[in-house]
Amino acid sequence: MAFDAEQSSFQAPLTPLWDQFFEALGANTLEQLTKKQAELNQQVKSNGVTYNVYAQADSATGAVRPWALDVFPFLLSCPEWQAIEAGVLQRARVLEGIMADVYGSQQLLKNALLPAALTQGHRGYLRGMHGAQVAGGRYLHVAAFDIARSPAGQWWVVSQRTQAPSGLGYLLENRSIISRLFDGAFKSAQVHPLTATYQSLIATMRSMSSGGAQAHIALLTPGPYSETYFEHAYLARQLGLTLVEGADLTVRNQKLYLKTLHGLEPIHGLLKRLDDVFLDPLELRSDSTLGVPGLLQCIRAGNVLVANAPGSEFLESPALLGFMPGIAQALLGEPLLMSALPTWWCGERAALDSVLPRIGKSVVKPSYPSETGQPHFEAMLGKYLNENQRDALAGRMLRAGNAYTVQSYMPLSQMPTWQAGRIVPKSAMLRVYAVSDGPTGWRVLPGGLMRIAAQGQEVASMQSGGSSADVWVCGSANATVSPDVPPRQAVTSDRRLVTSRSAENLFWLGRYSERTECALHTAQHVLSYLSSMQDAPADPAMQHWLGKLALLNALVIPSVPSLAQSPRVFERSLLAALGDTESSCSVGFNLLALRNSSFNVRARLSQEQWDVIVQSEQDFAEQSKGLMSGGLYSMQDAMDLLAATRVKLSAINGAQTDRMTRDDGWRLLSAGRLLERLQFLASSLLAGLEHGTLAFTASEAANSHLAGYDAMLALFDSTTTFRAHHGNRQDGAALLETVLLDQDNPRSLAWVTKTLRGRLAKLSGDAPQDQCALALMLPDASQWQLTDMMHVDAQGQPTALIALLAQCTQAVSQVAQAIGAQYFTHAHFSENSVGT
Repeated sequence: MAFDAEQSSFQAPLTPLWDQFFEALGANTLEQLTKKQAELNQQVKSNGVTYNVYAQADSATGAVRPWALDVFPFLLSCPEWQAIEAGVLQRARVLEGIMADVYGSQQLLKNALLPAALTQGHRGYLRGMHGAQVAGGRYLHVAAFDIARSPAGQWWVVSQRTQAPSGLGYLLENRSIISRLFDGAFKSAQVHPLTATYQSLIATMRSMSSGGAQAHIALLTPGPYSETYFEHAYLARQLGLTLVEGADLTVRNQKLYLKTLHGLEPIHGLLKRLDDVFLDPLELRSDSTLGVPGLLQCIRAGNVLVANAPGSEFLESPALLGFMPGIAQALLGEPLLMSALPTWWCGERAALDSVLPRIGKSVVKPSYPSETGQPHFEAMLGKYLNENQRDALAGRMLRAGNAYTVQSYMPLSQMPTWQAGRIVPKSAMLRVYAVSDGPTGWRVLPGGLMRIAAQGQEVASMQSGGSSADVWVCGSANATVSPDVPPRQAVTSDRRLVTSRSAENLFWLGRYSERTECALHTAQHVLSYLSSMQDAPADPAMQHWLGKLALLNALVIPSVPSLAQSPRVFERSLLAALGDTESSCSVGFNLLALRNSSFNVRARLSQEQWDVIVQSEQDFAEQSKGLMSGGLYSMQDAMDLLAATRVKLSAINGAQTDRMTRDDGWRLLSAGRLLERLQFLASSLLAGLEHGTLAFTASEAANSHLAGYDAMLALFDSTTTFRAHHGNRQDGAALLETVLLDQDNPRSLAWVTKTLRGRLAKLSGDAPQDQCALALMLPDASQWQLTDMMHVDAQGQPTALIALLAQCTQAVSQVAQAIGAQYFTHAHFSENSVGT
């Protein structure tokens, strides 16, 4: 089968594998591909698969790059794969041998098979790990090799990655999407499955750790700002690992623990996605906020297995490739099965002299990372340098040759991609992974991650706009019949662990959600009243009450003239402050804080939920700037903006209620919302009493009249509830029954305190009806009596009601502080953080 030249850029005949692939697609192949590419793009978007480039991601706007996946898989025959597999297995054994030697007897250095400048002179060599007895006696558990196929069909090693190889999550997502997209072709090709390899990695880590088969393994991530954070969260979910950041962990007596809501949980193994230099601020980079103080002590003591063990970064130097043949012969007694592109380290004068004349036909790479005090530069293709640039480069190489490594240039082979309805060939490079399989064994993941260069480029880089492809090793005797996704592994407890850091962010996510809702609601009421003042006489009690509410919700600052003194100045100040993110608790500030808290628990939110949060904050920030222009403002525009934002916030809060797992993290989110609601409702009702908007004198009760009655019901979002129960009554008793005592009304103080008590009891492990220390800090709504709340003293003040409202507001602060001390800081643990 072949494509017509007018329809495709491909004119060569198809190989048997590609012929079989297109045959499986059936009729209307080209039309199918266009449709499938659209389906693929939609699936990537729906799954929230992203790859964020630091230089392009805008932290202010939340711009992220969707993961780029081409519709075509890369097809490998079984014989071709077997040759790749054998070469990769051998090289993985060599890398493990180098690690054992360099951090042990150092025979390779003594025998001049490995230059000391590429080990001790490299940032990645960690002297603190020399002589350490790592858990299980194994340094490497994951090794990645970037290999390229020459135009002649031979595979060459271009680079190797051992510190924290990326891609294991992305290739799994690629397989999940593409295998479903081409279900028939996938089955007929008998693609080698991925499942066993992932299972082998986790099983080996468990068996070699101090925890054995029940070991608790976690995936250590730098956090949501990492460009590959999606795959960290994805891998953790798929493999049943706890996703942790450095702040989630602590060291006690040379053992590693996870800070959870219910205390410290031991961690026996880490699959790290963090560069070594950031792992331990006590021994490595002191400015690191990503690591765990004392972690290297735990590793040296053998109490925690880390994949890979710290100190492997020097293996990634391209200069090492030139020494691998001799090292392999020394360690294994056999030649390398898969060659690397010819590589010369210019720290050797003979090598430098031999490569200087051929710079124009080579690739010049840095031997060291950028933070070693050595000259740093990006890899350069010599053919793109003019004569002056080549001469200048040669001069720098003569002055500091050890910083430069030269590698032969080889044009990458190309693979078909689907672009704008045409098949377009692009350069591609394959990353293959070897993972641990038992104490000394290795297993190669069948296939890998194919990285495709951007159109017109020769370097396959995701950071430079490249894309990816699924890789099918075809011809397996054990054909997969369903999408190839590894089953989730069992974790140490049936209850999902919630880290203290995540819990704290969820708690504040709840608080900021409700705080934003209260600020929006209050702003609407204040502006609505100010608008009505044009057609009705001012009500002093309402003016004082609404002015106080604006102050309590930080809608205006105390120095602004009061609403009663200067309504228009008050109005302009409120409008100007709505989007001020520098003003604590303004609507704009709260929306930004809500977004930041959400970002820190991004893995727990659906893509739709996150999109609404980002869009709400962005829209409000942008539109609030237009409310004040040249001293002029539009009241209607402000009211429209507040109403639209409340609708979006309802979607955010609805997702919290309907789309999040009801675990302890969610209970803290709910507790945060209820605490803010209790504070808002109690302080609003108390302000109404203090400023005369509400009063419970006998004469008012008899006249069925209550100042601010409708306004208070509206503020409590209880107008509909009230009318359903009390019709057109307007008296203090009916009002209090609705906003204070109704345990079925989610906007009443009784419902809030009762529900909050239940959440706190469940959080502590008690039944909702049982008492716990945190719940006892809150008033007991079952003891509230309407007659007590309606009773007034000689001055006409309902003293019991005022005391209760004050107790509620005070309890909010006490409970919030107690939650922080008990669940977030773990200050009650007195063991040494590091040392013995």
